[in-house]
Amino acid sequence: MPESVSTRFAELCDQRRQRTPLQHLTGIAHFRHLQLQVGPGVFVPRPETELLAGAVLTELSELDSRTESDEGRRPFVIDLCSGSGAISLSVATESERVDVLGVEREPAALDWSLKNLEHSRLGESTVEFILGDASTITEARPELRERADIVVTNPPYVPDSAVPRDPEVADHDPAAALYGGDSGLEIPGRIILEAEQLLRPGGLFLMEHSEEQGAGARELLASTASLRHAATFQDYTGRDRYTVARRES
Repeated sequence: MPESVSTRFAELCDQRRQRTPLQHLTGIAHFRHLQLQVGPGVFVPRPETELLAGAVLTELSELDSRTESDEGRRPFVIDLCSGSGAISLSVATESERVDVLGVEREPAALDWSLKNLEHSRLGESTVEFILGDASTITEARPELRERADIVVTNPPYVPDSAVPRDPEVADHDPAAALYGGDSGLEIPGRIILEAEQLLRPGGLFLMEHSEEQGAGARELLASTASLRHAATFQDYTGRDRYTVARRES
């Protein structure tokens, strides 16, 4: 092995011993069928979020059968807090014809999603990433009201006082992608209200949360005017991980 290679490998091992995330060292995060570029300034996507993307794809397959007579209309998905683009790009690359809009508040994270979009093969699907606040997006983009068939989000949901134990998370994931308020559900609560405005009647809302927040998420959804039939689903480890609800007319 060339000395330059062994030296660089030793440097990387030392950085990993200091708990720099492996994904930052390789520059790649694997997510479903994607190899996403990640690094400082963007949340590293987790395996459990793959199930959230899978639930969106299941809804899209069912939506196709329900809208066959609606000539020319393509399914429209809005991904709030889109981060690296993991959900948006998975949905677009695994669906034949869907339009996806990713909304991200942090410019650094948006830059990573645009890099990942540049290297994605979308086929007949489209993805657009925009800079915007998921909790106020309908003020900035009123034309999006009642446009979405699906709104999905992996919002910041860690309580402000609950600093993660793993240095990979606490020291390297951006705080804006982690902390959701005193209980962790303050920011998700505001996003739920936005999603209600973005969804068409009959549209589906999906939100990731921590294993302790399923009941709280369902309460927030029940308090809205039109999001009903809330149900919580588990991740690979059997822990509550995301909740869905459908907008009624």
